[in-house]
Amino acid sequence: MALVHFLFLLSIFRVAFAATAEQWRGRSIYQIIVDRYALPAGADPTACDTGKQTWCGGTWATIKDNLDYIQDAGFTAIWISPVNQNYIGERTPYGDPYHGYWIQDISQLNDRFGSADDLKALSDEVHRRGMYLMVDVVVNNVMALSQNPDLTKFMFKEQEQYHPYCSVDYTNLTSEQDCWLGDTNVYLPDVNTQDSTVVSTYQSWIKDLVQTYNIDGLRIDAAKHVNTDFWPQFCGAAGVFCIGEVYETEVDNCSPYQGPQALDSVLNYPMYAALVDGFAIPGALNLSAIADTMAQSKQKFKDPGLLGNFLENHDVPRWGNLSVDPQSLYNAMAFTFMSDGIPIVYYGQEQYFYGASDPYNREPLWPSNYTNTTAYQMITTLNQLRNFLVNSTDDWLHSEAQLLTTTPHGMSVMKGNVISILTNIGSPPANTSIAVYTPFENNFATTDILSCRQWAVGSNGTVEVQYTRGGEPVILVPSDHLQGSGLCGYSAQNGSSKAAANVSSGAAAGFSRFDAMMTSAVLVLLSLGSFVFN
Repeated sequence: MALVHFLFLLSIFRVAFAATAEQWRGRSIYQIIVDRYALPAGADPTACDTGKQTWCGGTWATIKDNLDYIQDAGFTAIWISPVNQNYIGERTPYGDPYHGYWIQDISQLNDRFGSADDLKALSDEVHRRGMYLMVDVVVNNVMALSQNPDLTKFMFKEQEQYHPYCSVDYTNLTSEQDCWLGDTNVYLPDVNTQDSTVVSTYQSWIKDLVQTYNIDGLRIDAAKHVNTDFWPQFCGAAGVFCIGEVYETEVDNCSPYQGPQALDSVLNYPMYAALVDGFAIPGALNLSAIADTMAQSKQKFKDPGLLGNFLENHDVPRWGNLSVDPQSLYNAMAFTFMSDGIPIVYYGQEQYFYGASDPYNREPLWPSNYTNTTAYQMITTLNQLRNFLVNSTDDWLHSEAQLLTTTPHGMSVMKGNVISILTNIGSPPANTSIAVYTPFENNFATTDILSCRQWAVGSNGTVEVQYTRGGEPVILVPSDHLQGSGLCGYSAQNGSSKAAANVSSGAAAGFSRFDAMMTSAVLVLLSLGSFVFN
């Protein structure tokens, strides 16, 4: 009987130690397509042709062996593409399922990317470093080459467990949820997530996946295309943070998918569209779109601080394809890190990749030689500051971002006591400036953490940024608050900013979260005198 009690308590600890939405709030995420991040030793680094839409050789093991590049940039989590078995068969009109989103049997792993032990080893190494692991999951659909596929290949093998074929009418929500995504070249049969057997099977499956591989969070593909009431039970069974893909650029259409009746969070497509509108060169250069989206988000999203901020992902063109000026990237990127929300960087963004839409936005990373570019350095600085602020005592993380200034060429956002002054004028010097009225007193000392220049606040709390050297972003932090940050010559806590960033990770050095959890459970049982097997 004591053994039964022990196992029961372990199950409780498993849920208790799962990474919650609140724990994810302070993370920054590096997004990876497994096949395209790193090659095994001895592989041909010139063999990957993005346009051929086929496998290039990346695996879970090659991610594990190359995590330094991600952690050295200050990221505290990775998001990897789906790990489950994909379509196996003849090459399709759209190539091979290198990306992981063409699910065949979701109950199996994708052996193209390694074994169960390889995935566990990746998870263990991520946690040993104090980082979190997010895994992409696809539950809306499977993949087939006809309207009448062989159902024995899938986890769900009964006809009633799929909606009948129909093409999606994107003006009708029921059609979006019940009809099949894809097209007549590659069909995506829609799983009937109103079926009680499907619901319970999915709950058992996701609970097992999360626990077996010690997964901290889920990114949910095509979340909008599943009936919304499916998600609370599914994510409840998973016991971890869930962020969904809701490809809607209007706040009104996106916001209903966040909350107790739906998901913890969604990818922030409304803000993505606004950032493109405001900063991309050439483009509308409409910074008021960002201001409007901020205002609407505060009013209509349940919790803007949990939204996933991004400039690139595998479903949209690279920023470099939309904007020719690197300063537009730096300014937009500063916003994604220093405003409300969880920053997400898609692999290759830091290397100025410029691929257009799928498949050209899914380039291999290794031809970049993982160079320490200016963008990589800026991301490192942004992560270093954000990680420091997350662990600070003034609750920067829960402070609501406030818009201080908006002009045709610039804007300023204040979150906590940090002021980000951003512009869309681009790299060429310009005879223009932006005046920002701050709550700081005259002569108050601040430091721009990107240039390490000192800025004294002027009369009436004014800070003025001149753009005679081009449109560089400015991020001002009270100088006396930088002690312990390791930035701009200030000392670092615990010997390094990386160590400081990982203090709140919930993972003891050298232990996965489950290791720590089991140790805690055993100690509790020992203290109760119950660790006796009869």
